[in-house]
Order: sequence, then structure tokens, then C-alpha cells
Amino acid sequence: MSDYWRSEAATGMTIPEATNSDPDPLEHESRIDVAPQWKLTWWKFRQNRLAVIGAIITILIYFVAGTAEFFAPFPSEVVSAQHTYAPPQPLHLFDNGQLRPFVNGYTVEIEPEAMRRVFVVDPEVKYYVRFFGAGEPYKLLGLFDTDIHLIVPEDPDATMYLLGADSLGRDVLSRMIYGARVSMSVGLLGVAISFILGIILGGISGYYGGWVDNLIQRVIEFLRSIPSIPLWMGLAAALPAGMPPLQVYFFITIILSFLGWTSLARVVRGRFLALRTEDFVIAAELDGNSRFRTIWRHMVPSFMSHIIASLTLAIPGMILAETSLSFLGLGLRSPVVSWGVLLQDAQNIRAISSAPWLFWPGVAVVIAVLALNFMGDGLRDAADPYD
Repeated sequence: MSDYWRSEAATGMTIPEATNSDPDPLEHESRIDVAPQWKLTWWKFRQNRLAVIGAIITILIYFVAGTAEFFAPFPSEVVSAQHTYAPPQPLHLFDNGQLRPFVNGYTVEIEPEAMRRVFVVDPEVKYYVRFFGAGEPYKLLGLFDTDIHLIVPEDPDATMYLLGADSLGRDVLSRMIYGARVSMSVGLLGVAISFILGIILGGISGYYGGWVDNLIQRVIEFLRSIPSIPLWMGLAAALPAGMPPLQVYFFITIILSFLGWTSLARVVRGRFLALRTEDFVIAAELDGNSRFRTIWRHMVPSFMSHIIASLTLAIPGMILAETSLSFLGLGLRSPVVSWGVLLQDAQNIRAISSAPWLFWPGVAVVIAVLALNFMGDGLRDAADPYD
């Protein structure tokens, strides 16, 4: 390999600095020639700061979603009729110069014009809170019995709405954390099913060609020509109104998956058309490998990095689709807690005017989608380090 193709200008990468265990400069610069694909991808990915930040935020979101019981101060279904639309209570870390976190209590006033309750933060009332304190018991990861929460009030009867309360007096922060589990898992499950359909149908289309290719491509074109929102509405409306929430979650995931595999199938088809005449594919066939084994053991791994990048970029679309359906009342329904379901409370005028904190789930959607997009763009750029 020439010096140019080992240079940073050609690869777009900075080779890691030499260490004491790698004293020979020539040997150090030649590391890129023998580095495996995953290492080349990692070297280029970590130079994209937005992609790294997006990956860190994505990992944190999935970690919080997986351990929602620990991070949520209260169970998602706990209601308080006395605190409907209660405003956020800011968290104060210091009390009289000492580290002792607390939130201020409320006093209730009546607006004479509208004749409605108004919550006013009372600086004289303090409810002390505790980090890693005992609260409602739960099973961590569904395995371990514990009652430790990240933050809980010291007095179990004290109010603590760090991001405010909704129309039934439920803690918005706790419901957002529980909602992350459903919304983010819909994206993962939907992409997993789309991955299987896209690889199989796209691979068959590109590998066999002929009438099989024409049939699959016509199906893809038909599905892509249907407007998304009317199709979602029709499929979601076909679900029985009395269906259990778990089954609704399952069918919504299936619906999104059957609509999301077409883009990946097109990518896979194009790659298979280019790869099926390559020497290593012909050698695998001459060696007696079946067509199925040739596809899964030789052709798919050759561009797996591109597939991973495509899947990462597809997850935000799944999350937005679930959020949109649930927001319109056509997707997941209460008592299931997702970001889209939570945003249903922000559809009326009162929420916009007097309870803007009900839009916090929308902020969570924006952060999650941006983080996934940044990470997906970084993976796509790093998938072929020699580009």
C-alpha cells in the first residue's frame, strides 16, 4: 500500500499516538494496514464529537429506561387529586449553607376572576429530600427486590414534583422516565423486525434477480407510495378498542416494522447486486456452500457496518412514529405510559397556557431523536474508514 493511502488525508483518521510499547515509527504508521474493520471504524467514529456525544446520551437514555424504577421517584400510576396541574418544585441543594437538599411546599390560592385553584410555591415550607433513599419497593431489572430510589422525599407524605404534575396529580418526571422504556423499546423492537425483513427480502431480491427481484421491488414501491399517516390511522383503527395494552404495544410494533423494512431492503439489494459477482462469493459457491449460507456467512458480514448505521438512523423514525400515533390517540393508550401517551395531556388550551411543563415529554423525544441521529451519522461516516 502506498504512503498516500496510509495518510490521514486519504483515510480521514488520526492514527493513535505511539506508546512506549510501540517505539518504531514505521511499525506504528503501518498499524492502519493490518487493523481490523471494527478498529478502523472506532478510530474514525471517536473523532466525530457530535457522534460520541450522541452515543453517550443514547446509552444513558437506555440505561435510565432499563432501570426506570430506580430513577423514578414514584410509581407512574400514583395520583393525587389535591395536586392536579401542580407546578414544578425546584430542587435546592443547600439549606443555610449546609448540603441538605430540599424542595419548597405549596400554598393554594383562588383566582377571583377564573375561580380556580392556583399553586404558589411557599418559601417557608421545606420538604427535605434524600438521594439513594428508601421509597416504594420494586424489582430492579425484574430480578432483585429493593426499595432504593435515586431521589425521594424524607417524609413519605411530602409532595415533590420536580417537573410538575399532570391532570390527575401524577408526577411528570416519574412518568417520563417510565415512558422512555416503552418509547425507546418500540424503536429497538421495530428495527429488529425490520432488520430481519430487510435482510431476507433485500438479500433474495439482489442475489436471485429476475422475476423474484421484480416482485419484491414492486411490493416495496407499493408500500412506499402509500401516505404514512393515513396508513397508520387505518391500521391502528383496525385494532379493537378493548384490546389489552400489552397486545396493543405488540401490534403497534408490528405495524411500524412492516412499514419500516423497505429502505433497508433497497440498501441490501444494491449491495448484493454489487457483491454477487465478487471473487469471494463465487469461491464460497464453488466450495459447496448453500445460497443461504453464502448470504449470511459471507455477503452480509462484508457490509455489516453499513447495516448497523442504517438501523441506528431508523430507530428515531420508529420513535417518532409511535409518538405521533399515540399523540393522535391511535397508538398506545393509557394505562400504558409512553412519551406519545403523555403528550396527549398537552392537547388542550389549559395545558398550553397554565401547565407548559406537560410538554417535557416532547423535549425528551427531541433529545433522544437528535442523539440517535448524531450517533447514526457518525456510524455511517465511520462505516468505511477509507472513504
